[in-house]
Amino acid sequence: MTAASIFAPGLMAGTHALITGGGTGIGYGCALELGSLGARVTLAARREDVLQDACDKLLAQGIDAASYVLNIRDNDAVLDVMERIAAERGLPDHLVNNAGGQFASKADEISANGFRAVMDLNVQGTWQMSSAFARAHREAETPARIVNIVFAHIDAMERFAHAAAARAAIVNLTRTLALEWGEHGILVNAVGPGPIMTEGIAQYDESESGATRIHSLPVPRWGEPREVAQLVTYLLSPAADWITGVFYPIDGGAQLVGRRWET
Repeated sequence: MTAASIFAPGLMAGTHALITGGGTGIGYGCALELGSLGARVTLAARREDVLQDACDKLLAQGIDAASYVLNIRDNDAVLDVMERIAAERGLPDHLVNNAGGQFASKADEISANGFRAVMDLNVQGTWQMSSAFARAHREAETPARIVNIVFAHIDAMERFAHAAAARAAIVNLTRTLALEWGEHGILVNAVGPGPIMTEGIAQYDESESGATRIHSLPVPRWGEPREVAQLVTYLLSPAADWITGVFYPIDGGAQLVGRRWET
């Protein structure tokens, strides 16, 4: 990814990025892109083995990387880890809320606990990370940036009623936090990847993953984690100093599919 980066070498030097769910997929792609541009990167996720493997790969490429085991649904753990990171590696300048998850199910087959679990992980977890991060920066009176990773498609999503509701909530949360926190120098934006080829895509069948619809995209191919990482990097760079409260889909034009009229 270093060789493929569109950014100037050293663009993110002197900055520190905290990335949740940073051990694989889009999160790891962000860590690699930001780290290759000089940022210090800190990964947080639930699985220690995955985190350690990711850190080892980043360190082997000369990137200053460290990891912390964290369940973002546990607010006490979020507060504790945020304090530890600040004490051990310095308060992060940037937060990439990438951790999340869902499962495919018809709406009438989703249990109350299943719906609650998806909302807790995605919405509550994103809120808890953002709140702890922003509070630390308000107290330090330092600027900061948050990028929330959601879905490109935040309208109705068949078989993902819980996830669609959660991701749409995060987009609204993004805009509201941008409105309230801008005066403190905290910029908040969201990025919505479409069908991205990651390790996690294997858990879904072809209809659930979007594989059957790839050929119908205006840009008919899978997206790559590095492409999402480059958009995230832009939003964390000086080029985006006057951008906040914006949702950026990156989906090969997927949102346009079905809007064509026969003439």
